[in-house]
Amino acid sequence: MSQQLLMVGTEKGAFLIQSDENRENWNLTGPLIKGWKVFDLQLDSRTQPTLFAAVGHFVYGPSIHISRDLGKTWEQMENSPSYSKESGFQLNNIWSVVPGRPEEPDVLYAGVDEAGLFVSEDGGQHWREIESLSGHASRKEWQPGAGGLCCHTILPDPANRQRMWVGISAVGVFRTDDGGKTWQTKNSGVTQVLEGETNKDIGFCVHRMVLDKNDSNRLYQQNHMGVFRSANGGDSWEAIETGLPTTFGFPMVISPTDSNTLFIIPLEKDEFRFSKGGSLAVYRSTDAGDSWHPLNQGLPQSAYVSVLRQAMTVDDSESGGIYFGTSGGQIYYSLNNGDAWQTMPFSLPRIYSLSAATLE
Repeated sequence: MSQQLLMVGTEKGAFLIQSDENRENWNLTGPLIKGWKVFDLQLDSRTQPTLFAAVGHFVYGPSIHISRDLGKTWEQMENSPSYSKESGFQLNNIWSVVPGRPEEPDVLYAGVDEAGLFVSEDGGQHWREIESLSGHASRKEWQPGAGGLCCHTILPDPANRQRMWVGISAVGVFRTDDGGKTWQTKNSGVTQVLEGETNKDIGFCVHRMVLDKNDSNRLYQQNHMGVFRSANGGDSWEAIETGLPTTFGFPMVISPTDSNTLFIIPLEKDEFRFSKGGSLAVYRSTDAGDSWHPLNQGLPQSAYVSVLRQAMTVDDSESGGIYFGTSGGQIYYSLNNGDAWQTMPFSLPRIYSLSAATLE
């Protein structure tokens, strides 16, 4: 019998929440990597199931931790991502860790602050900087968002091993078409936050970006300045905001079973960053972003909370399992594509990330 696993990264460690395939009762394990900030936690099942955690500590700094026994024991990688002294960059946090494509089972990617992209080709044992991105010609004019100058979203194209997108706050979207040798900005049509003096194609504060795995020319992004869609691999973007109470927010997910169905959580901006009027709601589009509709059955209507960019996920069930965690440590979930919501019986530290996996 399969089990549903929810992996939670928080300000004070990692937590694993498991249920049977019916997802009726949930069991909590943790805190794991206790006392560390866990910015991202992912299960890589391409070979041996392995948990990869992107973590940080105010004394020990950022690193990658791995577990090969579903969190019972952890190993800190001696050769985690790091900049050379010659680069002039400082590695403050590792924001995301992303398994590569199924056909490259030992490849992983990590996005960091100060913004850069690292790759491992030996299952996380060693990492190298992709200098073509961190040394981009526009680099001198990159500006941080409120959360730092962070490379937070990494999207390998499942149909083209030479193509990949990354999202950097508050710089914009970049794409490579030659396996990382060169990178081009892809922000046409997006509202700009701050124009560079010489580089006019940066200053676009992407918060989160998702890819349609059935059509890798179609992407969506939740941006500081709105919600956008691209039908041509990011060459151009159009606003898709009909029905939204606000266009600001952080998380965005796409259904694994219906690529026209997306979910976001609008928030008040800029200094507020909580649900508008305290009315917590998820907004769903079933027409690829042409229109959005609120889903709040079972959600609190006096909840002045935020939901961070990596704190929302979906499972691969046909019924449509959706999960999100708040800055207050609550986790809400729906087992019917967002039509109704339940609250998990746990109160956790500030939630940075959620990811879901099915264990056979």
